[in-house]
Amino acid sequence: MLTDEIELIDQHCHGIVAADLNRPEFEALLGEGRRGSFESALGLAVRRWCAPVLGLPAHAPAEEYLARRGELGWREVSARLLRAAEVSRWLVDTGFGFDPAFAELCGGEVAEIVRIESVAERVIAEYGLTAAVFDEIERALRDSARGAAGLKTIAAYRCGLDFPAHGVPPAASAVSGSRLTDPRVLSWLVGLAARISAETGLPLQFHTGFGDTDLRLRRADPLLLTDFLRATEDTGATVVLLHCWPFHRNAAYLANVFGHVHLDLGLTIPHVGHRASAVLAEALELAPFARLGYSSDGCGLAELHYLGARLWRRGLGQVLDEWIADDAITVADAEQLVAAVGAGNAARLYPGATPRFGHRPDSSDRPLR
Repeated sequence: MLTDEIELIDQHCHGIVAADLNRPEFEALLGEGRRGSFESALGLAVRRWCAPVLGLPAHAPAEEYLARRGELGWREVSARLLRAAEVSRWLVDTGFGFDPAFAELCGGEVAEIVRIESVAERVIAEYGLTAAVFDEIERALRDSARGAAGLKTIAAYRCGLDFPAHGVPPAASAVSGSRLTDPRVLSWLVGLAARISAETGLPLQFHTGFGDTDLRLRRADPLLLTDFLRATEDTGATVVLLHCWPFHRNAAYLANVFGHVHLDLGLTIPHVGHRASAVLAEALELAPFARLGYSSDGCGLAELHYLGARLWRRGLGQVLDEWIADDAITVADAEQLVAAVGAGNAARLYPGATPRFGHRPDSSDRPLR
């Protein structure tokens, strides 16, 4: 396949759990909302593709897989799977926290994606609801952005993507509790992040599409961002729509009609398992090839980081093999598409981030024994 040896930049992922896990703990991390199971497309993919990386036959039963995982230990398992993903650069959303073990084990460069809600909540916890709290949030967000790879918002979880337009901060009384949920505050915060994106060139990532039970899926449709995208189109801001399923066709439309909009399929790919090629084909119906990227959204389990890469390569390879067979694309054009979507587009979007947690790999990087 054309995709087997291509470079990947994972433009959005999270860290790993630095601990050995029992079966309930492991299965919980196989699903959004900690409700995963081996009895799923993702569970099948773990047994099919991850088992051989750990020295087991493909399709090893779940019990054997978990026993082997326990025998090797979380550190060796994570090193094998992360490095088998063959990702040259990992852009990590640190909103869940970050264990430095990831950078030690991943075999690639690691830079930070700053979650804007986490920064704001940290400032509110430190300074309280003073008259100057929004000035302090802006100062802290700008400080956090220095050296980062990009910014990210989870407004889809907190109030939905149909947030109102607010260019100025509301009264401090709009902030209540330690968790930001007020649409006026979140709208101002997202607007601030868009201005920082325009000024610095840092992309602003949006969670869109499915997630855990904290989310109302109908309010995570990226089409709800249409007015926001119109307002930011000529400002110099860059917007990246993450994950997107089941709205990936909607996201592809937005990337088609707005020149500053990019997308990936993120956590969709490992979760749909064997159907990854179908979802990728649907995204490619409208998405300009220069504005589609790769991410795994791997979180907690290194299996998810690995499967994101393995199934994405396999799925895109299947799509392009079909196009080549139908004479819809030349081999040369397919190679250019793969290189762009795998890493080239992300390298252009995230050019100058300072590696915060890791190092560039060299030939001595190998799974730990």
